[in-house]
Amino acid sequence: MDIETLRGSFTGRLLTDAADMAPFLTDWRGKWTGQALAVAQPRDTEGVAAIVRWCHSHGVPVVPQGGNTGLSGGATPDASGRALVLSLVRLDRIRSVDAVTNTIEVEAGATLQRVQEAAREAGRLFPLSLAAEGSCTLGGNLATNAGGVQVLRYGNARELCLGLEVVTADGSVWSALRRLRKDNTGYDLRDLYIGSEGTLGVITAAVLKLFPLPKAQAVAFVAVPSPRAAVELLQLAQEQLSSSLTAFELMSDTCLALVERHVPSARLPLPERSPWYVLMEVSEAQEGERASAGLQALLELAFDQGLATDAALSASLAQFQSLWALREDISESQGAEGPTIKHDISLPISRIADFIESTDAALAQAFPETRLVVFGHVGDGNLHYNLSPAAGDATPERRDRFKSLEEPINRLVHDAVIAHEGSISAEHGLGVLRREEAALYKSPIELQLMRAIKQALDPRGLMNPGKSIGD
Repeated sequence: MDIETLRGSFTGRLLTDAADMAPFLTDWRGKWTGQALAVAQPRDTEGVAAIVRWCHSHGVPVVPQGGNTGLSGGATPDASGRALVLSLVRLDRIRSVDAVTNTIEVEAGATLQRVQEAAREAGRLFPLSLAAEGSCTLGGNLATNAGGVQVLRYGNARELCLGLEVVTADGSVWSALRRLRKDNTGYDLRDLYIGSEGTLGVITAAVLKLFPLPKAQAVAFVAVPSPRAAVELLQLAQEQLSSSLTAFELMSDTCLALVERHVPSARLPLPERSPWYVLMEVSEAQEGERASAGLQALLELAFDQGLATDAALSASLAQFQSLWALREDISESQGAEGPTIKHDISLPISRIADFIESTDAALAQAFPETRLVVFGHVGDGNLHYNLSPAAGDATPERRDRFKSLEEPINRLVHDAVIAHEGSISAEHGLGVLRREEAALYKSPIELQLMRAIKQALDPRGLMNPGKSIGD
C-alpha cells in the first residue's frame, strides 16, 4: 500500500511528515497521543468520499477530526500508526442562509463561531454556544451532540439540526440536506449519525435551525446558599420567566476562586462570598427593559423565599460579557491549577441536590486529599463534576498520587450517577475516556442493539475504531 496513491485523488492536502502531522495526533487536553499513516485535509465532500473509498479498499481505519477540541479522546488515533486522520477544517463554507425558512446550510469544518456570525449577519440567531466556539467545528458538535449553555431553551445539537450530508463507511455520499420540520418517511438516519462520534460515517454538511435574534438580553449573577436552593430558584424562574429564560448555570465558590486566581481581570461582582452561585440569562424578542425588569421581579421573590442572598445584574454589554466570563473561564482556570479529574454527567434536575450532597460527602470521606470543582448547566441537568488536588498540594508526589486516584474516583462518582438515574456522559461523548465504563452501565440489550447498528453501517469496523461503544 502506497499512501502517495491517495494524494492525487482529492483536492486538498495530504500530510505525511511527522512534524506536520503532530498537531493532529494529540487531543486538546494532552491526555492522549497517537500515530497516523497520514493526515488528509480535503476541501469538499467529494474529496472526503474519495479518501474514505481509498481507506475502505485498503483496509485503513479512518479517524474523523474537526477542531480537535474534544475532551474524551474521540478524535485521536491509537498508537498503531495504521489509521488516517481525516481533518475536516478545510470544509468550512457557509453554503446558504434562508431567513424565511430560518435555516442555515454549513459545511462540517466551519467553526461554531463562524456559523453564529453568519446567522447574526442575516438577523438570526444560531443558539448553540460553547466555551470552545472559536475553534470547535460544526461537524464535531454534531458528532458529539454538543450541548452548551442554552440547551434549556433551544435544545442540544441534535434538536438544532434538520438535515445532514454524510459520507458513509464505504465512501458513498448520503445527502439529506432537508429544511423540513416534519418528515415522517421512515427511520431517522440523521439521528443515527448525530452523536455517533464518527463511528458510523463522516458528517460533511448540515442544515441547522435559526431563530429570531434577541432584541434585549440581561444576566444576573446570584448568590445562593446551596444546590437545593438553586434548583428551587430554577423552578421559580421557569414559572416567572417562561421561555425568556435562556440559560441557568450553577457554580461553586471554589470555581470562582480558581477564576480569580488565574484570570487577572476577574472580579467577584458581590461584596460577600457565597458557597454557591447561579448565572441566569434572559432574552427578549422586543427591545426595552423587559429582560432586566423580569429578572429584578424574579430576584425579589427569590430573596423573600430565602433562595438567594445577593445578586448583581448586567446594566451594559460589557457587564453582560464580564459576568458570563466568570462562568466560561472555569474550565481553563481549573486546568491552569494543575491535574484534573473530570466528569461530564447528566441527572434528572430533581435529583441534582441529593446527588451533590451525598457524593460530596462520600468523596470527602474516601479521598480527603481532593478538592471538588463543580459547575454546569443545571437548567438541563448537566453537571461538570470535577476534582483537583487539595489546595496547596503542589508537590510532584502529591500530584502523582492524585492522578492515581482517577479510576476509583470515577467508579464512585459514576456509581452515584447511575444510582440517581443519570448518565455518565452528557455532552462530551464517550470517546476512549468513557468507552469501557459505558459498557459497565448499559444493559446487554442496549449494547447489542448499538453493536448491531455499527455492524450494519460499518461492517469492516474502519470508522473511528475503538471509540464510543468500541469494536
